[in-house]
Amino acid sequence: MKPEPTLAGRIGAATPPGRDRAVDGLRALAILGVVLGHWLVTALVADSGSVRVTSPLKAVPELAPISWVFQTLALFFLVGGMTAAKSYASATGYGPWVRARMVRLTRPVVPVLLVWCVAAGGMLVAGAELETVIALVRLVVSPLWFLLVFAVLTAATPLAVRLHPVWPLAVVALVDLLRYGLAAPDWLGWVNLAAGWLVPYTLGAAWTRGRLSAVGTRGGVGAAGTRGGLRGRSAGWALLVGGGVGAAALVVWGGYPASMVGVPGAAISNLNPPTLAAVAFGLAQCGAALLAHEPLTRALRRPAAWAAVALANLSAMTVFLWHQTAMIAVTALGLAAAGPLPGLHTAPLESGWVVARVAWLPVFAAALLVCVAAFRSAELRRA
Repeated sequence: MKPEPTLAGRIGAATPPGRDRAVDGLRALAILGVVLGHWLVTALVADSGSVRVTSPLKAVPELAPISWVFQTLALFFLVGGMTAAKSYASATGYGPWVRARMVRLTRPVVPVLLVWCVAAGGMLVAGAELETVIALVRLVVSPLWFLLVFAVLTAATPLAVRLHPVWPLAVVALVDLLRYGLAAPDWLGWVNLAAGWLVPYTLGAAWTRGRLSAVGTRGGVGAAGTRGGLRGRSAGWALLVGGGVGAAALVVWGGYPASMVGVPGAAISNLNPPTLAAVAFGLAQCGAALLAHEPLTRALRRPAAWAAVALANLSAMTVFLWHQTAMIAVTALGLAAAGPLPGLHTAPLESGWVVARVAWLPVFAAALLVCVAAFRSAELRRA
């Protein structure tokens, strides 16, 4: 009698042979970066019965390199452009295709909004300060801007697959020139909310069409039709070096902030809306993703590694939507049970706060697993 296959074995057996596992690996890395980044640079400070949101990057700007590691949004849009372009190419019609993708994108949002409507009302009835409730709700709701932009770009996929990435990049550069060089109104910067993330999205679409190949002519994504486009590792190195040098130059000589995420109280945010520095940084990330494709493909042939990535992708939206709630829940329970605790409720006024916060990450992860178990059914349900 043959032994029962392990979970990793069952997942591997259920995976289609032609699936590009590296793309799923990149998506999992992007999710991990966003979650850990938020948990490390978001501080909920308990002060005189109220809670305020701040960041260690405000008091200790030397911690900016943390944002270079964990700000992985460009990878989301790169992978999103790849998968949307591939899916649209095999679709029978635009209407059913975009409807199905919008349902899959928006359906997991409903539970988190319902839970927080009830939670906000309950906190106000219990006597919580309005400022505290607003701060917590904003913390949960603010990441939804990503879904709105992603939905718009997904709907525009038929246009994006025909668009060269240089055009949205030029729009970002022009908007920044007008804002920072010619004193144009700040509202103009919101043009970059679409244009900035359209750059990696169109790169992903180009990769799927074979105009950006991470694997040369040996098969896999972009193996065919690379004439006229950058191929193989040259594409990755061009993006990595060009984007990295460009971002560094803009920070050192262009006056852009070193942090690639927003810092409370800062005059300029690289992310809200995205600046040319953030887009250049994203290009470097895309280059790194191209270069990592082959090594990641080899690594994910291991059953255990692939099982972890596959399971993470099944609940990716749930993780994204509920990770802030998990952190808030741990913070509230900790305050009620033991009072202000280092790294959880204290002000992030020195680098030691980050060390203390790292010790709380496993607790946040455990709370997130509870949220995923409770709410991932909305994501898994078929459209």
